[in-house]
Amino acid sequence: MFVVACLLLPVVAVLLYGMDRVEDWLIRAPRPALPVTRHLRLTPGGKEGPADRTRTGHQESDAA
Repeated sequence: MFVVACLLLPVVAVLLYGMDRVEDWLIRAPRPALPVTRHLRLTPGGKEGPADRTRTGHQESDAA
């Protein structure tokens, strides 16, 4: 019985250490979000004004 206890002691120690690390990982507060830089201009023209593009081959629609 003493031999079994000595063999299980390292296993129990590693298990307790691992569970402590997992618990700290789950309870930890989330990291703050990174600041967002708004440098993309996804619409034609952007800050410069309306785009010069003309729509060719497309029909105008009044859909909402």
